[in-house]
Amino acid sequence: MTFTSHIFVFYFLPFLLALYYFLPRKFVMPRNVFLILVSYVFYAWLNPWFAVLLFCVSSINYLLSILMARSNGNRWKLPIMVISIAVNLSILGFFKYLVFFQENLNHIAGIFGAEALPVLKIVWPIGVSFYTFKILSYMMDVYRGVPPARSYFDFACYVSFFPQILSGPIQRYGTIDARSQQVPTFAEQLVCRTHSMEKFSYGAALFILGFAKKILLANVVAGVADAVFAAEAPGSLDAWFGAAAYTFQLYFDFSAYSEMAIGLGLMLGFECPRNFNAPYRADSISDFWRRWHISLSSWFRDYLYIPLGGNRKGAGRSYLNLVVVFLLCGLWHGANWTFVIWGIYHGILLVIERFGGRKTLYHALPGQVQVLFTFLLIMTGWVLFRSATISDAWQYLTIMFIPSKAQGGSILLGAEIYTQGSMLIMAVCALLVFQPLQAFDWARTITWPKALILIVLFCVSLMTMFTQSFSSFLYFQF
Repeated sequence: MTFTSHIFVFYFLPFLLALYYFLPRKFVMPRNVFLILVSYVFYAWLNPWFAVLLFCVSSINYLLSILMARSNGNRWKLPIMVISIAVNLSILGFFKYLVFFQENLNHIAGIFGAEALPVLKIVWPIGVSFYTFKILSYMMDVYRGVPPARSYFDFACYVSFFPQILSGPIQRYGTIDARSQQVPTFAEQLVCRTHSMEKFSYGAALFILGFAKKILLANVVAGVADAVFAAEAPGSLDAWFGAAAYTFQLYFDFSAYSEMAIGLGLMLGFECPRNFNAPYRADSISDFWRRWHISLSSWFRDYLYIPLGGNRKGAGRSYLNLVVVFLLCGLWHGANWTFVIWGIYHGILLVIERFGGRKTLYHALPGQVQVLFTFLLIMTGWVLFRSATISDAWQYLTIMFIPSKAQGGSILLGAEIYTQGSMLIMAVCALLVFQPLQAFDWARTITWPKALILIVLFCVSLMTMFTQSFSSFLYFQF
């Protein structure tokens, strides 16, 4: 079940909201327990064993957090924290990286003539990367002195909260990211949260806008990107067009999920900081990471970059920390060397920016040129992100940057991707990503004209949904 399925839209969500608001308003505990139940149903819909794993991980970490909070002094805090990190990363590593490790081990064994070992095929739970990072942030905050959850129910509701379980945002439990909007902590909202028509309408508007972005934009440009990246010999213009299509697809797909998740939370009374802030309007790579997947970038900053020393131990150490953090950021996204290289690529770009400061030619360029240049750097990186292998990425980038004539199959490819419909949607995508007003801000205040637009948009999106083949959100694979 996903947010863009008819089961969710026509059955699960209406049933959830009806029962949720039927429960007594004066007591938040029954509503929190109800949210735990529906969240487990939502997650188990994908695979019942996913819910079993989630329950086990939540129980272990809740117990460890209580032991950590009750330990006398600091004697047992560090060992308990180490155990928690080991448990969570072991589970994440087993499901997400074991096959990657086995395949690379067999490759090395093949070089030396050794016999390959059988590769264990594992179905990894969707969302494990996201809820693992939520749990780790909670445990590290408790280690730093933040009070643990009042009860297991509070902790279970935080970890399993269904709008965020599959692809975030990675909202923190008892602390607030200094970069985000000042919203109450999740812990505070579990105890007391407000329900109002203004908040509900804001959430519904965000959900509809995200739904439309996924169905009407991301799914359409996905067809263009898939066709170009699957082509054997695209021309240079085709390669650039496909890279742009994937750049738009990734943004509209993931920002759509984030807006739908935040919108669902608001409909239930929960506030969550925004996860995207016009990232393709960034004028530098540093600015891009302040705008893109904000909950993840701030997680790496606060729980990895700063503990490693940040920029407090000299320029050289700061550069090393940046590369290490983004290498791990790339690996977090997927068990593939292309993700690792993508992470290193961004780390190196950030080092170059940090080294040059405002005296570089890059920052001497006019503002709009800076934005365009940054966009091209980001789009180049997304080719690495999208490619199945490093050789595929290298071949694609070679076609992009070394002009070539259309080769065999490019005429048919052109007829497939340069249609009036795809060109129109690509133009709409370009217009939306480079204009300042974002959905998160537009939906904050609902007027009658906006309500009419949202109703029409939702109806068109629903009708379009039934004409499309199923397309899951891209970040489900991460």
